[in-house]
Amino acid sequence: QVQLVESGGGLVQAGGSLRLSCAASGRTFSSYAMGWFRQAPGKEREFVAAISWSGGGTDYADSVRGRFTIARDNAKNTVALQMNSLKPEDTAVYYCAGRNSFYPGLYYLRTDEYDTWGQGTQVTVSS
Repeated sequence: QVQLVESGGGLVQAGGSLRLSCAASGRTFSSYAMGWFRQAPGKEREFVAAISWSGGGTDYADSVRGRFTIARDNAKNTVALQMNSLKPEDTAVYYCAGRNSFYPGLYYLRTDEYDTWGQGTQVTVSS
């Protein structure tokens, strides 16, 4: 079983950048498809970005496409979310999620497709 721990959140001004990192424990991380989700106060958790276990497949929510980049390092058991040109509406708790995946290029977009979650890290973007 993989356990996930996020880091890198904080307070940043609009237009700034942050890099979130998700560290995974467990020997099966390299077969885990990974995703980033976020949840703002009073709102449902929403998809941000996803990556297949091979790293060859990625997808983004329309609201972050072109500003955020997801990447993974299977040798280091980490997945990162580089966030540029941040906006106040990006303010949320960001969660790392994972699930075992047989297919190297497959990624997942829904919260109910993941069975492993981190504790979340707060990102606040001031205007």
